[in-house]
Amino acid sequence: MSRAPATAKLNLALVVGPPRDDGKHEVTTVLQRLALADRVDVRPGQGLTVEGFAEDTLVRAALTALALEANIRPRWLARITKRIPVAAGLGGGSSDAATALRLANDTLDDPLPRERLHELARSLGADVPFFLAQGPQLGEGEGASLRPLELPQDYFVLLVASTDGHKRSTEDVYRAFDAKTGADGYDERRAALLDALARVQRPRDLAALPPNDLASSPLAHELRTLGAFRADVTGAGPTVYGLFHHRDRAEAARKRVRGRGRTWLTTPAWYG
Repeated sequence: MSRAPATAKLNLALVVGPPRDDGKHEVTTVLQRLALADRVDVRPGQGLTVEGFAEDTLVRAALTALALEANIRPRWLARITKRIPVAAGLGGGSSDAATALRLANDTLDDPLPRERLHELARSLGADVPFFLAQGPQLGEGEGASLRPLELPQDYFVLLVASTDGHKRSTEDVYRAFDAKTGADGYDERRAALLDALARVQRPRDLAALPPNDLASSPLAHELRTLGAFRADVTGAGPTVYGLFHHRDRAEAARKRVRGRGRTWLTTPAWYG
C-alpha cells in the first residue's frame, strides 16, 4: 500500500482576468501548500474502488484517466481520510486527486513521465497540477501553468471556515465577478502582484500582495486587528486566512473568532 498526505493550499494572492476561449478565466495566483492535509492510500485492487469519502468524484476521475492513458484497466483501491473542509477554497479535492494520481502512477510497470502526469492533472482541474509540484508556485493561464517561487515559510496560518450556510458555488462567484466587469484593469493588477512578489523577503512582506479579486470578507479585517500581518479569503472562498508571526498571537486570535466558524491553526508546507 502507498500512502501520502494530500495538503491543503492557500491562494496568497489571486488576480483574475477575462474569460478565455475555453471558458476558463485568466488568472495570476500565488499558491502555497499547508500542513493541514487529508490522507490518501492507494493499492492495487480487483477493480476501481474509492472509499472513505462518499462525495468524491475527482479521485475516481484521476485514476480512470490514468488507466486510460496507460492503456490498462483501472484496478486500484483508494481510501481518502478527510481533514480539509469541503468546498472551502482550500483545494482538498484537487489535492486528493493529484496525490492519488501520483501514488497510482508509481504502481505502474511503466509509469508516466512527469510532464505527461502534469498534463493529465491539468485535464482534471486548474488546481490539480499544483499538488504535483513542490514549494510555493506562481500559477498563470487558468492557474495550471506553474513557476516555482522562493517565499518565506516561517509563520503560522489561522483558517476560519464560516458555518453560516451562505457558501456560493465557484461558478456563481465567477459569474458575479464577470457581471461587475471585474476583469477590467487585469494587466495593471497582475503587474502590481508581480512587483510585490519580487520584493518579498520576509513573511511580513506578503502583506503587500494585492487582495483577492474574487472574494472578500470583513473577517479578514478582524484578523488583522487581532495581529495578522496579512488576512484575506482564499480561492473563491468562503475560508478566510490570517498569517501570524507568532503562534501565541494566532492562538489568541483563534479563541476570539471561534464562534464565527470552524477554525484550524496550521503552518506552510513545502510538499505533500
